[in-house]
Amino acid sequence: MDLPLVVGVDGSEPSLRATDWASDEAVLRGVPLHVVYACLWERYEGASLARDLGDPSAQVMPQEVVASAARRAHARHPELNVTSDVVFEEPEYALVRESRNASALVVGNRGRSGIAEVLLGSVSLTVAAHAHCPVIVLRGNHDNQATPPVHGRVVVGVGEDAEASAAVRFAYEEARRRGVPLDAVRAWRCPAHETTDHPLLADAPARLHEQHAVETLAGALRDAPPDLELHRRTVEGHARRVLVDASHGADLLIVGAKRRPGHLGLQLGRVAHAALHHSACPVAVVPQPV
Repeated sequence: MDLPLVVGVDGSEPSLRATDWASDEAVLRGVPLHVVYACLWERYEGASLARDLGDPSAQVMPQEVVASAARRAHARHPELNVTSDVVFEEPEYALVRESRNASALVVGNRGRSGIAEVLLGSVSLTVAAHAHCPVIVLRGNHDNQATPPVHGRVVVGVGEDAEASAAVRFAYEEARRRGVPLDAVRAWRCPAHETTDHPLLADAPARLHEQHAVETLAGALRDAPPDLELHRRTVEGHARRVLVDASHGADLLIVGAKRRPGHLGLQLGRVAHAALHHSACPVAVVPQPV
């Protein structure tokens, strides 16, 4: 049986957009959609959902939150198999547990916080850092559509040890599902201490680093599907800046995150962390066991 796509909701506007996006993605994958609302309270206060339900008191029960999201998914895709659940637990813990039996997990960039949306919410960040399956966080000025594509491309960041990269394999499938090209990007830099003032040697260190990036990219993409339109790019600069720049013309940005057993901190790395906070499009964080 195919594992469902899980979407975390809380009645906020970002989570309603996440429901739309997750519905589209579930249809693309041909899997069921499972809607989860995790909270420690019996009632939710939120004007947006209250208006949808016609409840002027702005207080609704958690079951109404997930029921509203499920109806929204059904209205968008009547043929989609949608299930739902309420879990009375801290949402980050509940969603990480749900990720053990999910093909992917979708969350909004923020919950019901009043903080500006320029930064990622703590729940989304924690889930992306610890989930056992790919996590898609809906950042940027997307229009909540998984298909048809708006920009017509998927971007994946290729790391140093990318030959066995789960992120690259995930990117192959996402691009093929959408029927769009895949841009594989490898950033490179020449450290300042390797530069030289001799005019005949000034470009030598840079050429070596660029060539290494080209070879790393080729190794990472050695098993690319033959039917996939694949664009290879090596770009000089910090990987964080290079990938955030690339996100401005993408439908989805995919990055890897190493998972170290027994490590309790955020297991993201600087590149994934920057992408989650600053990407102009949805970001998929794919766990990579070490």
